[in-house]
Amino acid sequence: MTAATEATPSTTPPTTAAAPDGGAVAAPALGGLPEVPCPRELSTGDARELTRVFFERLRSLEEGTREYQYVRGTLIEMNISLVNFAARPFRDRPGGPENEDIVQVGIIGLIKAIDRYDPDRNTRFTTLAVPYITGEIKRHFRDTTWAVRVPRRLQEQRLVLARATEELTSETDHAPTPAELAAHLGLTEDEVREGLVAANGYSTQSLDAPQQSESGGGTPAGGQPARSLADTVGDLDPALEAVEDRQALAPLLAGLDERSTRILQLRFGEEMTQAEIGEEVGLSQMHVSRVLARTLESLREEMLHD
Repeated sequence: MTAATEATPSTTPPTTAAAPDGGAVAAPALGGLPEVPCPRELSTGDARELTRVFFERLRSLEEGTREYQYVRGTLIEMNISLVNFAARPFRDRPGGPENEDIVQVGIIGLIKAIDRYDPDRNTRFTTLAVPYITGEIKRHFRDTTWAVRVPRRLQEQRLVLARATEELTSETDHAPTPAELAAHLGLTEDEVREGLVAANGYSTQSLDAPQQSESGGGTPAGGQPARSLADTVGDLDPALEAVEDRQALAPLLAGLDERSTRILQLRFGEEMTQAEIGEEVGLSQMHVSRVLARTLESLREEMLHD
């Protein structure tokens, strides 16, 4: 069926049309408009011609009325193909949303284009609609697909760095250094490094995900299950907290007399009791206790004083 044939006034208007919110709206009696029972199934040429006709009628209707809602909803339905066309390059992006989500976001851009289109400008509707749809999809990727939110400046810089990396790699046959990227883009090395670090926030990997083996498989040689990244991350070592104290204590211990040093070694090195230490060094248990208390108090005061 041609556009001219469809444009013939019909006394039986379509029974329903899709509203912008996705619901069905009963079609009011609108003389002079063609019947469009399946707006989404129109050919490209028919959709373009009927879009012009419906826009002419839309401008004469009062916003908010049933008639206005029907014409506007039909325009949306007739131009869903534009959304599918504009969304195609975005569907295979890593970390991106599902295809249906991209289409829904693109429809928002289509609705904005319909509300802003002015037929008196003598420009095709597609000229305005495609940039609106593409812009809405890009905005969605920018605002929702980053695992870690970074400033928009760094989000855009990530794309610039990615393109520059591809160009330099094809020219030099090796991954470019930050210095080479900076020279190519006219940026400082610090700006390039900042962009590269920010790009790491685009996607994340679970700490529980098994790591890939060197051959690319999920199971390393030997048949053992692959370890997760969390299994390879080190934990806090309690002994590290004592390193500073040991370094500070070493010169103080070196300054002790031989007997005090021997008693400390037997008590804390060999974990002997005071009675056993007394038998070893020829002192009473009480004397050993006094030497230990005096030595420890002296060491404590010197460490706190330093």
